[in-house]
Amino acid sequence: MALRKILAFFSRDIAIAKTYRGAFVLELFEALFGVASFYYLSRFVESPQLRSALPQNSSYFAFALVGFAFFDYLSVSINAFDSSIESARQNRTLEALLVTQTPLWLILAGSTIYPFALFAIRMVVYIAWGVFLFGFPLQSVNWLGAALVLVASILSLVGFGVFSAAYLILFKRGNPAKWFIIGLSGLVGGLMYPISILPRPLQILARLIPVSYSLEGMRAALLGGSGLRELAPSIGALLLFAGVLIPTSFGFFAWAVRRTKITGTLTHL
Repeated sequence: MALRKILAFFSRDIAIAKTYRGAFVLELFEALFGVASFYYLSRFVESPQLRSALPQNSSYFAFALVGFAFFDYLSVSINAFDSSIESARQNRTLEALLVTQTPLWLILAGSTIYPFALFAIRMVVYIAWGVFLFGFPLQSVNWLGAALVLVASILSLVGFGVFSAAYLILFKRGNPAKWFIIGLSGLVGGLMYPISILPRPLQILARLIPVSYSLEGMRAALLGGSGLRELAPSIGALLLFAGVLIPTSFGFFAWAVRRTKITGTLTHL
């Protein structure tokens, strides 16, 4: 039953996306422009000092491309729930959804499975452009390890997205804290440069956010071919974040819905 409902949400979003096929084609070229930009940037900034800080047998282009692709993951994880709530509110379907017998977790999961699936496709597109046009290395990729890191990464940031959606339910506008999280992740998460070049206090701060473990694990799997044993610390840390943030955030979201039902402000714009 739950799976059928999730698939129904997914089918709805697919049907909507089919009406904007031109936008999908434009996204393919947008990905190409981003990949090309990092390739030519890498040719400018690479140096012996930088190479020594990168994973073995890697290049700055490959390093930065993984970080660039994961910036999409960061944005989707935090914004997908907000977008789902805002869309349902504008379509006047939010209240109908939230008063059904469908559990809150299933409504949120079903409404965001399409953005996460689209993110996975976009990441494949980024890497495909890198492989076919700019020599992104695939000789030693651990695909299973990369898939496990990706799943753990998505789970680790779901909580932040649900917290943001709860804030939107309560205050009718986006959560400003999510921009702080995105900005902090961009600064210390290792998106465009190795964490090892940061000052010691910022390296410690990096270990307190999920993105640093996501990128560490993904680069190890994609660029270093690390096995599951080597990836276990990164995956374990991400699952720990998920184990704390997911139940806490869903509890807060449920409270926010109850609160707005009591005050009669659930569907207010």
